[in-house]
Amino acid sequence: MINRRSFSKALGLGTGAAAVSLSGLQAASAVPRSASAASTVPMVTPGAHTTFAQLKQIRAGLLNVGYAELGPAHGPAVICLHGWPYDIHSYVDVAPLLAEEGYRVIVPYLRGHGATRFLSDRTIRNAQQSAIALDIIALMDALKIERAVLAGFDWGSRTADIIAALWPERCKALVSVSGYLVTNRAANLKPLAPKAEHTWWYQYYFATERGRLAMEDKTLRHDLTRLVWDTVSPTWDFDDATFERTAAAFDNPDYAAVVIHNYRWRLSLADGERRYDGLEKRLATRPVIEVPTITLDPERDPFTAPGDGASYRDRFTGKYEHRTLTGIGHNLPQEAPTAFAQAVIDVDRF
Repeated sequence: MINRRSFSKALGLGTGAAAVSLSGLQAASAVPRSASAASTVPMVTPGAHTTFAQLKQIRAGLLNVGYAELGPAHGPAVICLHGWPYDIHSYVDVAPLLAEEGYRVIVPYLRGHGATRFLSDRTIRNAQQSAIALDIIALMDALKIERAVLAGFDWGSRTADIIAALWPERCKALVSVSGYLVTNRAANLKPLAPKAEHTWWYQYYFATERGRLAMEDKTLRHDLTRLVWDTVSPTWDFDDATFERTAAAFDNPDYAAVVIHNYRWRLSLADGERRYDGLEKRLATRPVIEVPTITLDPERDPFTAPGDGASYRDRFTGKYEHRTLTGIGHNLPQEAPTAFAQAVIDVDRF
């Protein structure tokens, strides 16, 4: 049976060579002339690295956080934040590039993922946006990082956006895939165009008991998340081993609870915790982000809004640049690591 991946291969869109070429072109063409004095990241073939040499653990806030760390201990800090359904391996090629440029690179598992664990069984497995942002603030405190460049996609973009908006003193600069992703629950109550609703199918599936049971079943969870990968990155020719390395992070005992709560909370189908109400009220006002920012839009991601970043441009009031990466899907850091790392270096020079 022909599927989207085999169809892409037939067209020559899904080959490894094409992915390298696309990311390389973006890395070269996206660098502004004004940044020519800054470091240029060497080209890396996506998938050149497969694992992190070492994982660390640290108690931070409500969690014992598992994370990878690369680069000099006293280098300027960069924190790279993954999305769903992904894990730290989204940055397996990005992190070494930044470390070679002298950055201290921190790549944590978000709550409910991989080696990260809740410290108490009594803690609600809450995944509302402000709770996840506070996890990263607590991690920065535990690692004695006063300020960092924050870079992320999907859940990671949202988390980085929130920190940049509410705690700008902790965010030196920002790289945000898909721009301004702060959740507005009131807006989420309104229906989208049918094509957009179709793209969000799993969010509505998770709103059902059937969806919750699927996420708790290892085989169904595996196949569902693999389907999402195939759908949102139609030109990325990843192999089974690449997916399996990330899928291992979904065996976290709190994974299903965290994921289900996150998507239900967005639709006002699950409550948050009162202790986060003040932060959520501030986020509901759509606060602007004043720190230097580069936004990245992956052109083949079905979630990318039309208009080349115009829909969220007014949310960024500091020094700003927008880049669209042609031929790249949702998991931008892993699909186009050179372009992503270059954006981090460039925004740090703003």
